[in-house]
Amino acid sequence: MKIRSLFGVYLGLALSIYPATVSGQIDYFALFMEGKKVGHSVQSRVVSDDKVTTSETVSITISRLGIPLTIEMAESSIETVDGKPIGFEVVQQLGILTTKTTGTIGADGTVYLTTTSPDSEQKSTFEWPKGAVMSEGLRLLTLKHGLKQGLEYSTKMFSPGMLQAVDAKVRIGAMQKVDLLGRVVPLTEVMTLLSMPGTGEIPSISYVDEELRPQKTITNIAGMQMEMIACAKEFALGENDVLELIDKMFVTSPEPLGDLRRISAVSYLLAPIEDANLVIPESDNQKVRRLEDGKVIVTVRPVAAPAGVKFPYKGKDKRILAALEPGRYVQSDHKQIIELGRKAIGNAKDVAEAIKRIESFVADYIENKSLSVGYASAAEVATSREGDCSEFAVLTAALCRAVGIPAQVVVGIAYVADFSGFEGFGGHAWVQAYAGDRWIGLDAAFKSAGLGGYDAGHIALAVGNGEPADFLNIASVLGQFKIEKVVVE
Repeated sequence: MKIRSLFGVYLGLALSIYPATVSGQIDYFALFMEGKKVGHSVQSRVVSDDKVTTSETVSITISRLGIPLTIEMAESSIETVDGKPIGFEVVQQLGILTTKTTGTIGADGTVYLTTTSPDSEQKSTFEWPKGAVMSEGLRLLTLKHGLKQGLEYSTKMFSPGMLQAVDAKVRIGAMQKVDLLGRVVPLTEVMTLLSMPGTGEIPSISYVDEELRPQKTITNIAGMQMEMIACAKEFALGENDVLELIDKMFVTSPEPLGDLRRISAVSYLLAPIEDANLVIPESDNQKVRRLEDGKVIVTVRPVAAPAGVKFPYKGKDKRILAALEPGRYVQSDHKQIIELGRKAIGNAKDVAEAIKRIESFVADYIENKSLSVGYASAAEVATSREGDCSEFAVLTAALCRAVGIPAQVVVGIAYVADFSGFEGFGGHAWVQAYAGDRWIGLDAAFKSAGLGGYDAGHIALAVGNGEPADFLNIASVLGQFKIEKVVVE
């Protein structure tokens, strides 16, 4: 699973909360995880021709099983001097190729979106979230409220990287002396809770100066502490430490589960750590029951696809129709994807047979099971034929959609008896495809590894289109619970 995506989602949010206030000034930050320097951030704000352009760039390097992964992302928001959104741009180096997304907000609130990569271009539109602001709007809002201790207020923040608005609750704390890499200065504490419907809350604590510029920000993401500290340019851009994170993505199982291919269902008792609020989605394959003490029982019972269901999908359900649309990472309208989809299903007559063939096709098609790929789109995977679970997932979803079968990308944790010495539940991505009246789990990565495919060892934490925003719930939930008990049927 892409731990890179968790960081990318959070940073795209956190860096926008307190943008630089001095026009033309560049601020540098060192990024730390678990006490090690892993990257840097550069932030600027420029006022010109009655427009304000706020830009942030991020680079983080982490390691999985000794294989380095680098996250690179640059965001710019363009607004009027009174904080009205005009447009934005996001450049992401998340996979094999670089993806650029630009958005222009029309007078009627329509956002005109263009996403380009070296071999494709996608255009789409959506409605600007009512009341949402970007960096300059947030800066003006913060100036309006000030830094009086005890003050609380809420806002809606649009994240260009996620292409979604996120609710933010802000509480002003006390002024205190803060250590900035050996330099102790008085700063004001600001607590921010970020959340979207259907997800948990991601808390962060920022320490800001009198000009409202953040000097230090601390948050917990996927159970790990991340710090962003203002510093000299030379240190921010200097050498990084090596941080191995593969073990951070695993949840211990209270007992070995063995081979789950012949197991009809498993119930898991999840216990929150430090009173965390666990938000776990329900589906046709997963039922959730919250207990009075805050613990959650998740029962995973994979459902089978009914026979005789024809495709392409002809229904009118808006949610299901949305799972047919091409996306930035699931390019089901891409020429090569369409060709591979047709090749995968062959002469399949119903959905049950088609999705089974697509799962097997993707399991064989990706030749290089590599942890070195950051986060590739379906079109990139179709060309490179390499990646890990998320590459298997986006390609599976894209092939399903290309032949008229609704499909979604699911992220969560899945049980493995042995992954480089680890036993338990690791961060994972798979797919659910719609057949008749139910969503069917597909896991081409597990099938490729000889594990059979989707089974009752998969606990879903979020469902979406393979977009970075889909990882927000994992960022708030993973690391916030332990599995106390399992009951196998």
